[in-house]
Amino acid sequence: MTDWSTLVVPALAKLEPFALGETLADVQARHGLEEAVKLNWNENLFGPLPGVVEAVRDELENLSLYPEQVNRAFCEEVAHYAGTVPERIVPGHGTLALIGSLASAFLGPGDHAVVPALSYGLYAQLSAVRGATIERVPLRDLALDLDAMARAAREKKARVVWICDPNNPTGSVVGTGEWEGFLDALPEGCVTVVDEAYIDYLPADGRAHRERDVESGRPVVVLRSFSKFFGLAGLRLGYAIVDEALAAYLGVVDEPFNVNCAGLAAGRACLRATDAAERRRSEVAEAREALSRGLREAGAEPLPAAANFVLARVDVDDLELADRLAGRGLLIRPGSDFGLPGYVRITVGPAALMDRVTAEVRDAHETLRR
Repeated sequence: MTDWSTLVVPALAKLEPFALGETLADVQARHGLEEAVKLNWNENLFGPLPGVVEAVRDELENLSLYPEQVNRAFCEEVAHYAGTVPERIVPGHGTLALIGSLASAFLGPGDHAVVPALSYGLYAQLSAVRGATIERVPLRDLALDLDAMARAAREKKARVVWICDPNNPTGSVVGTGEWEGFLDALPEGCVTVVDEAYIDYLPADGRAHRERDVESGRPVVVLRSFSKFFGLAGLRLGYAIVDEALAAYLGVVDEPFNVNCAGLAAGRACLRATDAAERRRSEVAEAREALSRGLREAGAEPLPAAANFVLARVDVDDLELADRLAGRGLLIRPGSDFGLPGYVRITVGPAALMDRVTAEVRDAHETLRR
């Protein structure tokens, strides 16, 4: 019998697979449900933008062909949207793939990577797979503590600092002045990777424009996703904004044909639906405010939110609350899943769904208090 633990790289022996939790089918079977609504994965519950389904359908006749490796047309449209040039755009099959490529490019055994203690878990996971030592920096008032992260980077001579902005799961947003001070405080030779998966929910005048940091030559990498605001999670599409020299190195790390034809076509359709996207941004903001208001009325304390989810403090057991709602066909994320007991995270959806969610939270909250 082969002992695989002696054959895999040593870093894997210390790690567990990334936990995604129960599947939808598992929850339905456990509660005897015919259907349930997922409000636990921050997916887009509003449906695709106009033109997306048609763009995917048009690509079906090309399923036997590899996608164009250069993806020039896609890069041009993304660059126009993001305010940069095509040579700085690196597509990937989801930002997760790009996180892995960047970890491979910058990290190896003995290196240090700095991550927020409460953020997207795959920054640490994929860095550790490359053999890096992970430095976890606690949040301050459930917001990223950039001063402490810069200090940790200096003390450990970190190669990479991973930032999620807006942060998942807390929803906090980094201020522009705070960001500039953070970059200035980092040690030489340290790369900052900023995952802006939720940035498209912010209006243009309310977000940092970090593509300018890339343009100015800062050691900054910006990641963007089509999974959240644009609703293409099932097609796996994202992109990085990087210096042109780094783009060439990532071309060595990435596998060829790493984005599928349907994803590329859908992404371009999303970027063309500008008016619909603006309406969607307003619709999500209104639904988010309605959810926050309803949660307050139900006795919870929602945190300020800027993306497509709301994190709220509850004065009942968060696991019990989530289980109660699951029994009623609504799947929410208990904070205990990511080390924040006493909180729940709920994905924003259409207004009627938010009314149902807040009513069920109110009822479950009152029941569990007795």
